[in-house]
Amino acid sequence: MRFIKLNLLLLCALTVYACDRSMETSSPDGRLRLTPSENEMVLGIRGDDGSFRTLMTLDVKALSRGKVSRHKADYTMVSGKASRCTNAYTQTEYSLEDGRVLKLRVYNDGFCWSGLHDYKVDFSASKSNWLQRWTEAYEHFFPKDADYPEDARIAYPALFEYEDGIFALLSESDVNRTNAATSMYRGELPLSFELRPDGEQDGGWQTLIAGSLADIVESTLITDNSPQTAYEDLSWIEPGVASWVYWAYNHGSKEYEIVKKYIDFAAELKLPYVLIDAEWDEMPLIEANQGKTVEDAIAYAVSLGVKPIIWYSSSIGWVNGAPGPKYRLNTPEDREKEFAWCENLGVKGVKIDFFSGDTNENLDFMIELLECAARHHLLVNFHGATTMRGWQRTYPNLISTEAVYGAEWYNNLPFLTNRAAAHNATLPFTRNVLGSMDYTPCAFSDSQHPHITTHAHELALTALFESGIQHLADRPESFLAQPQQVLDYLSALPAAWDETRYVSGYPGRSAVLARRSGSKWYITGINGLDEAQTLDLGRVQSLLDKPSEITLYADSASENNPWTIASLPELPTSIACLPRGGFVITLNAQ
Repeated sequence: MRFIKLNLLLLCALTVYACDRSMETSSPDGRLRLTPSENEMVLGIRGDDGSFRTLMTLDVKALSRGKVSRHKADYTMVSGKASRCTNAYTQTEYSLEDGRVLKLRVYNDGFCWSGLHDYKVDFSASKSNWLQRWTEAYEHFFPKDADYPEDARIAYPALFEYEDGIFALLSESDVNRTNAATSMYRGELPLSFELRPDGEQDGGWQTLIAGSLADIVESTLITDNSPQTAYEDLSWIEPGVASWVYWAYNHGSKEYEIVKKYIDFAAELKLPYVLIDAEWDEMPLIEANQGKTVEDAIAYAVSLGVKPIIWYSSSIGWVNGAPGPKYRLNTPEDREKEFAWCENLGVKGVKIDFFSGDTNENLDFMIELLECAARHHLLVNFHGATTMRGWQRTYPNLISTEAVYGAEWYNNLPFLTNRAAAHNATLPFTRNVLGSMDYTPCAFSDSQHPHITTHAHELALTALFESGIQHLADRPESFLAQPQQVLDYLSALPAAWDETRYVSGYPGRSAVLARRSGSKWYITGINGLDEAQTLDLGRVQSLLDKPSEITLYADSASENNPWTIASLPELPTSIACLPRGGFVITLNAQ
C-alpha cells in the first residue's frame, strides 16, 4: 500500500508540471522553474537527465499570475569575489489566496521572492544539510544534518544537498530600511521551516541559490538582487590587507608600544592597513604610554604610509562590561563629529562591534552608519552583527562583516581547536558565498588556545576566504620568522578579486578554489579531515591558458621546517595534503 501511495504522489508531482504550465515562471535559460500546485509553490531545477526536480516548496497558494518580464543585472564591484557581475532573470507577480502579492524573480542560478510574512518552506526533497544555529553575531558552526529541536532558530545561510550533485543555499538579499531581517525556525518535521522577520516589518527578498557546488560558490546572486550604489565616486574605497592586534593581545590596543609594533610590521610588509582595536580610548590612562594617545598612534601610522582603521562599540548590543569607546555613534550629531574627527586625522576605516540582532531598528542604524561613514570617506567593517545581505553593492564602503566563527575564538574559548579544519572547509560553501567574511585568518603560532591546522592550511585561508579587508591574525614576530617567499606572498596578497572559480571539494571535507586578480591566479586548498587526503585540481586546467611562474606553498613532513616552497614547471592535477593541511599555488596566466 505504501508503495502505491508513493507512486501516486510521484504521479501527482509530475502532473503539476504538466498541468500548470500557464502559471509557471522559469529562468531565462530554462534551468530553474517555479510551478504553483493546488496549495503550494514548487521550486525546481532541471537535472542532467532533463527532468525537473523539487528543491523546495513554499506553503502559499497562488490564484493568478501577473505580467512576466525579463531583466538583466550587469554591474561592477569594488570588492568581493568578482569585479564584473552579470545575471539574467524572469520577474512576475502572483496574487495569493490571503490577498498578498508574491513578487518573484527566477535568475539563472536561483530564486528570489518577497511580499510574504511568517510562512513555511519545506526542504524534504533534500538528503543532507548544513544549518547554523542563530545567534545575534551569527557565530556558530555549520554541522551536517544536526538534529535541532522544534522551533530552533536557524541563521542564514542554510545549505541543502540533493541527489546528483545538486545543492541549494537559502539566504536573503536587498534588506533595507523598511525591512527586518528574517531567519528560519524549525517546524514539526526536521526539514520544514517557518520564515519569520525579526519584527513587524516584512523581510527582504528571500534568496535561494541553486545548482552544483560550483554554482553555489561562484554565485553573486546576493548582490545581483540588491540595489546598485548611488555613490558617484568610489576611488577612495580600497580593499586591502591589515595587521591586527587582537588575536595575540586582546587588550593590546590600549598599549602604544604594542600598537606601534603592528604598525611597523604593516610598514615592513607593505600592508596597506593596520587595525587599532577596542580600548584605544584608554591609552592615556596607561602609565607606560607616557601620555601617548590614539592620535599619536594614528599619526605614526600615517607617517609610514600605513592606513589606520579604528574600533568602536555600537553601544546597542553588549554594553555593560564591554570595552570602549562607547556611545560615540548613537546620534546623528555624534556620528558626524566622530567620523569627521577620524577623517581629519587620516583614519581610513572603522570597525563597529556588538550589535543586537536583526530588527528593523538595528538595520536602520547600520545603514545610517554606512551613509555617514561614506560622507567622510571611511570604510566600514561590522562585527558582532548580522550576515551579508547585499549591502556591499548598495553601500560599497561596507568592506567586510564578521558574522562568522573565526580565528579570534582561539583567543576566547577552546572550541575551535579540534573543529577548525572541518569548519574552515565548510565556510566557502556557506557563509563566504554571501559576501566578504572577516574571519581574520593565518596564524602560525598559538593564541590562548592552540590551533592544529598546518602552516600551509593557515596560509591558504588568506585567499580561500574572501574579505575586502583581510586581517592577518598572527604576531609580527611569528610572521617575520617565516621564509622570505611567504612574506613576499603576504605583501602581494590582494583583498578583492576579478574572478572566483570552484575547483573541487565538499563541505567539511575539503575546499579548493581559484581566484584571479588581474593576470595572477591564487589556487588555494585545505584539507578539512584529520587524515591525509589528495585534493583534485583537474578543473583548473580548463580555466587557465599558458600558466607561467607557478609557485607552490605546501606543507612538509619535517619537524625542523614546516614548509615546502617550490617553483613548478607545470600545474599539477592534484596535491597530497597532510591531515588538516593545505596548499597555495600562485601563477600568471594570459
